[in-house]
Amino acid sequence: MIQKNTQLLPLVLIVSLFFLWGLAHNLNPILIPHLKSACNLSDFQSALIDSAFFIAYFIFAIPAGIYMSYYGYKNGIVLGLLLFAAGAFLFIPAANTLSYPIFLMALFVIAAGLTFLETAANPYVTILGNSSSAVMRLNLAQSFNGLGAFIAPLIGGMFILSDTHQSDAVQSTVIKVPYIIIGLVVFIVALTFIKIKLPEIADNTKPEPWQTALRHKKLLAGITAQFFYVGAQVGVSSFFIRYLNSVLDISQQQAAYYLSFALVLFMTGRFTGTVLMKYITPIKLLLVFALVNIVLLLPVIAGGNLALYAIIGVPFFMSIMFPTIFSLSIQDTGNFTKQASSLIIMSIVGGAIIPLIMGAISDTWSIRWGYVAPLFCFLFVAWFAYYFSRIKPHNN
Repeated sequence: MIQKNTQLLPLVLIVSLFFLWGLAHNLNPILIPHLKSACNLSDFQSALIDSAFFIAYFIFAIPAGIYMSYYGYKNGIVLGLLLFAAGAFLFIPAANTLSYPIFLMALFVIAAGLTFLETAANPYVTILGNSSSAVMRLNLAQSFNGLGAFIAPLIGGMFILSDTHQSDAVQSTVIKVPYIIIGLVVFIVALTFIKIKLPEIADNTKPEPWQTALRHKKLLAGITAQFFYVGAQVGVSSFFIRYLNSVLDISQQQAAYYLSFALVLFMTGRFTGTVLMKYITPIKLLLVFALVNIVLLLPVIAGGNLALYAIIGVPFFMSIMFPTIFSLSIQDTGNFTKQASSLIIMSIVGGAIIPLIMGAISDTWSIRWGYVAPLFCFLFVAWFAYYFSRIKPHNN
């Protein structure tokens, strides 16, 4: 176990990673309307942005866990940062040619890097400190993910989106500059991690084989719940600007600022949830938040006067879901923690699938009805919270 006086600096450095991938994730909702217009895409085709991004989690999650089982958390973080930077720099040829396949490839490489970062950082935060406060600690770290999420739409709305027609040259410039800056920052962070000494969490016994996941009921339930939660989160955010523009007749730039405000609520929800967990058990709070989001999505599907307020409110109640599901799911996994983390990160592939379903529904009927998909996802999260509360401790 790491000594207390050596925990603070590693914790600060790891928390910085949460901010970076929050920034990367939440530029995608800005890319979707921009590339939809620039590349003349349908809603289903534009949803491939999320698919290219989140399919990388499914492909690289287990390799990331294996890599870190052999080489440790620090090397996994460095490799993840280098892949992240490489993907950001791929936006240069993608933007110069306005090639949609190259954009998708760039996003895939970025997400491959984020898979390594999330596979390492999420369990690392839960282990750096007292186990009784692991859920609260991860929620606090994820709050800085929320900070990155809040900043991303501001950057995108200011530099990428426009309500006027742009030439190909202008579209190329506005889309690549933010990613060049991100790539440079991430590369510098990678160099920092190479130089600093990051304590490793040692496994003193032989890790369990991957197939033992089948014996962990909490983990299996958590993997499924995380699949549906991430699908809902990505779907709600990715179609947010399109929804406000097409259903509520709000300009794309104004919609981006509304999205930024919604993600401020997301960040606020993380901090608020961390405090509430001192008084309410995490699993009960998860159940309440899931049920509230089910109610909020009803006026979003219906449209009308309450829709704007409801869709802005959804992120607040999504806020605690990922870290709470993650922390509860890896409880009692012992030497299987790295593998368990990889399997949960792999379930992030829900972010590749649910938005495609929303896009297909939107193209067939309307974007309002597309929000039926995240509503069903939150129903499953609510079921997970109820199911988990009934599992006895150490019953795997």
